[in-house]
Amino acid sequence: MNRDERVVHELVSGYGRTYAEEAGIRLRDSPQPLYRLLVLSLLLSARIRASVAVAAARALHEDGLDSPRRMAGAGRQRRVDALGRGGYRRYDERTATQLGDGAELLTERWGGDLRRLHREAEGDVGALRDLLQEEPGIGPAGAGIFLREAQRVWPDVAPYLDGKALSGAERLGLPKDPEKLAGLAGDTQPAVLAAALVRAALNGQVAEDCLRRAA
Repeated sequence: MNRDERVVHELVSGYGRTYAEEAGIRLRDSPQPLYRLLVLSLLLSARIRASVAVAAARALHEDGLDSPRRMAGAGRQRRVDALGRGGYRRYDERTATQLGDGAELLTERWGGDLRRLHREAEGDVGALRDLLQEEPGIGPAGAGIFLREAQRVWPDVAPYLDGKALSGAERLGLPKDPEKLAGLAGDTQPAVLAAALVRAALNGQVAEDCLRRAA
């Protein structure tokens, strides 16, 4: 095992937990978990701690706001209140509006089913990114987060490593090429690798720990 393989091994073994898993989402290629992932991606894309975004996603789920129909029908104040219980207060008013508008658009255009959006893109990752960004509140960062995690159930997207994941690779002294990184990770699911790399990008101590253990 060479140096880069050791670093990736330590990274994945220590920090290879997807954000969907952290939010309690059992990701499958079906409407509800994919929608919950979209909501999580919107929350994570704001300038707020990832732990707060994850807590807010859990709070929305606990309040039953886990489908486009329920989200749109809940009313803005109920969404604000759920976000507040998750500690997501800085952007709660704007985000509550975006969640409602996005749920309505998703229902009108894709029948509330993100698998239809996936099929519409016909295997083109660029088209997928563009379609995702039609959702209110989902910009380039949010689309990247969604695809990093969704590649677990949409293998045609893999290996998908966006700029944030690749900045983690750079911090670890690893190649900034998705195919090479996937090769170094062996049988590790690309979504797990992506999440671990993002954690290294966001937290210098994660990178230092992996480099120390791999030395």
